[in-house]
Amino acid sequence: MRLQKYLADCGVASRRGSESIIAEGRVTLNDMTVSEMGVQVHPGDKICVDGLPVTPVKEKHYLMYYKPLGEVTTVFDPEGRPTVMDKFRDYPVRLFPVGRLDYDSEGLLLLTNDGELTRHLLHPSRHVQKTYMAKVSKQLSDQALDKLRTGVIIDGRMTSPAKVFVTQRAPFYTSVLITVHEGRNRQIRKMIESVGHTVVSLRRVGFGPLKLGDLLRGTWRSLSEQEVKTLKTMGGSSERVQRL
Repeated sequence: MRLQKYLADCGVASRRGSESIIAEGRVTLNDMTVSEMGVQVHPGDKICVDGLPVTPVKEKHYLMYYKPLGEVTTVFDPEGRPTVMDKFRDYPVRLFPVGRLDYDSEGLLLLTNDGELTRHLLHPSRHVQKTYMAKVSKQLSDQALDKLRTGVIIDGRMTSPAKVFVTQRAPFYTSVLITVHEGRNRQIRKMIESVGHTVVSLRRVGFGPLKLGDLLRGTWRSLSEQEVKTLKTMGGSSERVQRL
């Protein structure tokens, strides 16, 4: 079995995410650092990520976490900043975040040890919708709103159409609900900047069928069986997920 598939089976990340982890030199095989793709894993081999041993998971766990401001969405941060995983160091199994939320953003974050579901949800073809509540500087004009809805250019590429609804207008800010299905780096902030405004605060309130609801900041809950089933069948049957 290839190392990246083994890591996915351990719930470390999707196969693509596991390839990035390998390339970063964070994986050891029998105490030797591996940074190349295609390495084979055999029975009895010792595999570690960030110095911690990993083994294929038998029981899958799925959590919704309300990430507060000031946490990075990584397992380890070289700058020593708090990570979303700090609260889960003593959790029975090793979890990994699905996607990312910026250090200065808060809201819904999915955590799991199901590497295949992670790959399924993050694959661009799935078009999984993410919804954010953004407080934006000054008043957004109708023209700016239309641009956000039809697409703006960030990092040299046009964004896909977004759903944008104004929830509150005030003299010095506008609150908007924005739904996108792309996952570009700091996308919402860059979209707002492209129309001449800045994001004052940003909170993710929806991920696919999941809603943040009344979950308290810094707390988490397990997903229901129905929520997990819905996630697995988004964009295809559960059988298709298993083949990815």
